[in-house]
Amino acid sequence: MLISLHIKNYTLVENLEIEFSRGFTAISGETGAGKSLVLEALSMALGSRADTEAIRFGENISEVSAQFEVSEIPLALKWLSERDFEADTTCILRRLFKAEGRSRGYINGDPCTMQQLQDIGSILVDIHNQHEHQSLLHRSTHKRLLDEYAEASTLAREVRQEYMALEAAQRKLRSLETKADVDSSQVELLQYQINELEMLKLENNEIGKLEAEQRRLANAEQIIKDCRQILMLCSHNEGCNIRDNLNQALSISMSLPEKPSELAHVEEMLRSSLIQVEEAAREIEISVDHFSVDPERLSEVDQRLASIFQLSRKHKVRPDELLGVNESLKQELASLNLNQRKILDLKDRITEQRENFHKSASKLSEIRSNALDGMAEEINEKLRHLSMKEARFSIILKPVKDLAAKPSGLEEVEFVISTAKGQPYRSLNKIASGGELSRISLAIQAVAAQNSHIPTLIFDEVDVGIGGATADTIGILLKTLGEKGQILSITHQAQVAAHADAHYRVRKIVDGNDTTSTIEELDQKQCVEELARMLGGATITETTLRHASEMSQLARSRKNSFR
Repeated sequence: MLISLHIKNYTLVENLEIEFSRGFTAISGETGAGKSLVLEALSMALGSRADTEAIRFGENISEVSAQFEVSEIPLALKWLSERDFEADTTCILRRLFKAEGRSRGYINGDPCTMQQLQDIGSILVDIHNQHEHQSLLHRSTHKRLLDEYAEASTLAREVRQEYMALEAAQRKLRSLETKADVDSSQVELLQYQINELEMLKLENNEIGKLEAEQRRLANAEQIIKDCRQILMLCSHNEGCNIRDNLNQALSISMSLPEKPSELAHVEEMLRSSLIQVEEAAREIEISVDHFSVDPERLSEVDQRLASIFQLSRKHKVRPDELLGVNESLKQELASLNLNQRKILDLKDRITEQRENFHKSASKLSEIRSNALDGMAEEINEKLRHLSMKEARFSIILKPVKDLAAKPSGLEEVEFVISTAKGQPYRSLNKIASGGELSRISLAIQAVAAQNSHIPTLIFDEVDVGIGGATADTIGILLKTLGEKGQILSITHQAQVAAHADAHYRVRKIVDGNDTTSTIEELDQKQCVEELARMLGGATITETTLRHASEMSQLARSRKNSFR
């Protein structure tokens, strides 16, 4: 619950500290005194958009802070703990905003974002205002209120999240399938090119070997001819060859008498040369014996090289890069095939997500169906107390067309009402009377508030256009709600304020050329005087005071008909 509100340099407020208690608190004030001061300041602390014009004239910075008791609010404690905003029993929301537009927020002294202020604020405070009936014209509001009544808000959020995840997956599938249609021809081309390269069966370093073999085969006859000529020179030419000449030279060297020392090594050199010549001749003979002219093999090599060079030109790479091209094509094909696998996996996931969504949505439909009669009956009970005894409120669930999924579930929720006996049920936006719509709205808000888990509820002039016995009933209703939590009501109806556990008055104080707004809690005597002012206006007579005193006494003694 809200413990206190500190306002500094906000509108006409210089420095103000307001303490609140549990129960029903009424806030009133003279025309122009700014009865909504508390609501506006609290909205700032809860992260609403800052209005720099609300900064007190002559000041550069405004500050608003609200202190809440959270020891009995597990959801708030959980939210604070998960975000490292430590809290034992209290939570302080603080907001600073400067004239140049800069704004800062704090939770328990630690900096925070405006969104975080709004998130924790939605757990701590719920605001109902005089324009609430406008939102009741939208079916989305009907669903929200029914889900809150049925304590199905968490499930409704899960259904929405599952639906959004399903929609995102379906959009991704459509994108992948569109791309897959474009890629199908590319897959065929890649597979053809890979098959073509695979059929070539190109090996590492094969091109160099083939080119060398091609040169040998193309020059085979000349090679054999030259080799035979070498053999003739080395050993086969009778009477004139290198081998015979070396033998003769070696024989002469060996027979030299008194061989000079300078020629001692010549004999060894000649012998070594002879051995080398004979070895070379043997190698040439072996080569010639195994080397033959093979036109068929030459044709095979030529064709093989032609195929390789043809593919290299086709892929616009060097022949020795074809193996790399093949690997690249395989990787590209694998990537496209991966997309196909992704499509299949995504289809399986979508099937599972759709089943989960329909399971959750069907459960939500069942909960809504079970809760709508109870909610409608409670609203009808409130309407009877609000002088609409002949009205009949009902809630209709309309399955969506073709059982298609929607973020909110499998049905539309619509509030309908019959305002007189014998009249058909109609949508709320068909209600002609603004007064009737205001009372219907108040009844719905009261039931929603009665079933709310939010500790502090604020009603901002929800009694506009309502007076007399109906306003008295509203006071009783708010008093009843205050027994379960904390109710703040900004009101201009004395009949409503008379039932409050505490009454605050907002007023302006003019001191010379300076004007300030202040708010003060009233004692019993002051409460009666304020009720008299609300009843009689600026001039308060003894009769008005007696009337106000009697109204206050009756309100305190009256049995609560809403229990």
